[in-house]
Amino acid sequence: MTVRLHWFLPTGGDGRTLVDRHAYGPGPTGVGGTRGTATAAGVRAPDLGYLAQIAKAAEQLGFEAVLTPTGTWCEDAWLTTVALAQYTERLKFLVAFRPGVISPTLAAQMAATYQRLTGGRLLLNVVTGGDSAEQRRFGDHLDHDQRYARTDEFLSVVRGVWTGQPYDFDGCHYRVEGGLTALPPAPVPPLFFGGSSPAAGPVAARHADVYLTWGEPPAQVKEKIDWIRSLAEREGREVRFGVRLHTISRDSARDAWAVAHRLLDDLDADTIAAAQSALGRSESVGQQRMLALHGGSRDDLEIHPNLWAGVGLVRGGAGTALVGSHGEVADLIEEYHALGVEHFVLSGYPHLEEAYWFGEGVIPELAARGLVEPVRGRRVPLEVAGGR
Repeated sequence: MTVRLHWFLPTGGDGRTLVDRHAYGPGPTGVGGTRGTATAAGVRAPDLGYLAQIAKAAEQLGFEAVLTPTGTWCEDAWLTTVALAQYTERLKFLVAFRPGVISPTLAAQMAATYQRLTGGRLLLNVVTGGDSAEQRRFGDHLDHDQRYARTDEFLSVVRGVWTGQPYDFDGCHYRVEGGLTALPPAPVPPLFFGGSSPAAGPVAARHADVYLTWGEPPAQVKEKIDWIRSLAEREGREVRFGVRLHTISRDSARDAWAVAHRLLDDLDADTIAAAQSALGRSESVGQQRMLALHGGSRDDLEIHPNLWAGVGLVRGGAGTALVGSHGEVADLIEEYHALGVEHFVLSGYPHLEEAYWFGEGVIPELAARGLVEPVRGRRVPLEVAGGR
């Protein structure tokens, strides 16, 4: 089992800080996809030119795919990535989408079309949703456990219509008669799926190709792997595993931690308190586990050697970062890999520069250990030559 590396596309905006880095987001003009007011210098809008730079860098550096998020605070992942496919040749796109806001038969058809248009470069990230307020913006009023029950049915229909034969389904949330994707996707895109609640586990076991967890310390990740693996065995299935992390990698550990501390210095007490209050209302069990790693405090944020929880003070979702020298970051990746983690979905602020720090520093370390294939014939694009 080799390490498979993926990067992130900041389709809500990017920047050099953990706060105010979104060009689209909550606020007087931010909700509903309207361009928000940036209060921090250096916020980068998620226009096609900038996102194409990140996508091309990721491809040249040796990342297999890029994750694109879903939500009212960012651009639509399907449309953005199919446009970016025209700027890349091999890079795959891990498209996040919400089952509750689209017909399963239409989603199956869209995936099949996507595969034909891009030459088979689609991966799917199923986001059931842990924030009821965000779900209501999409017109979805189901509660947490009902959303997972609907996702279970949704994915049953998607896989059913991908067979190329008429498919009937009669469930609590969907009734489909003769559902069909006349030209099924080739290849069928792998399904990435996450969720830490009792309602999520069985759905992952029945449908996920890759179970994706946020970057908890290795011992806690192992507990999740053992949990999902045992549930999948009862279903007669095998599931692979991935972890979602940020990264700050530099030529020396001192330099890497200096960057982490600078990001922390940008956060005042009021900003952290407001973020923690909002995140604390989330129904997501995974989000509550992220919050428990730091408890809202700036103290003791290195929760495992070279694993830093500072990002989660203000950011929802993935809240931990690999921090250290290139060798130290590679060590921690190797530690997760030894537990059974195959896919690493990574990001960093700003995403263009951090892709290069990781790609030119950590990937050669991993290649030297036989964990990834060496990247051959890599070229540095003119727009970032001479700086990281």
